[in-house]
Amino acid sequence: MKIAVCVSHVPDTATRIKIGTDRKSIDNTGVTFVINPYDEFAIEEALKTKEKLGGDSSTISITVGDDSAKETIRKVLALGIDEAVLLKTDKNPDSLSVAKALAEEIKSLGSEIVFFGKQSVDYDSGIIGQLTAELLGFNCISVVVDLNIEGNKVIAEREIEGGREVVESELPIVITAQKGLNQPRYATLKGIMAAKKKNITEKQIQINDISVEIAEMNLPPSKQPGRIVGTDVTAVPELVRLLREEAKVI
Repeated sequence: MKIAVCVSHVPDTATRIKIGTDRKSIDNTGVTFVINPYDEFAIEEALKTKEKLGGDSSTISITVGDDSAKETIRKVLALGIDEAVLLKTDKNPDSLSVAKALAEEIKSLGSEIVFFGKQSVDYDSGIIGQLTAELLGFNCISVVVDLNIEGNKVIAEREIEGGREVVESELPIVITAQKGLNQPRYATLKGIMAAKKKNITEKQIQINDISVEIAEMNLPPSKQPGRIVGTDVTAVPELVRLLREEAKVI
């Protein structure tokens, strides 16, 4: 069985972001790109699933992006993923366009187990895993924090507001991983060296049906300086007035 894991190439969350001159994208100058943090849990679970299934099981990562994504893909291969596919595009596709490209590739691979991170940390849409499952006609369990696959049966524990729920499903399936599902491994020197010899298949894809485009990017407004309206209880009425009339929070 070929186990697929879909990986995003994203800016490090510690990177200081600058908006590009087109006002629709970021300026990549000096920006460090990394494996999407939630995808690290997906990668680890794909590797654990391969180890559990044994036999002729193998893992493959799939990424939609341009040539710059190869740096991240090599890191994925260094962790132990067997091979990788880069679906190349210079466009900035929306979530549905990405899901369509991924679904087409997964279908060609014949994968019945597909892992995603629950969301990417750049656009935060959190829907590509679910969209891909719908396009494939696969079952889907999202925000998974515990997983057990036995034969065709899948039992997962997923995070919900205020608690957790246990759900049961079957293959073929898409799993979106949440923090806590596992403890991602580090790349070893042996893995890093082996990654240099692993294959990255590059496929040029055409994306013509983008339905959502970025109109403009803006940085959040600068934080305004605070004000002291008083030092005792007599300041309360003025504070309430300011919260109501200026801040408009009450």
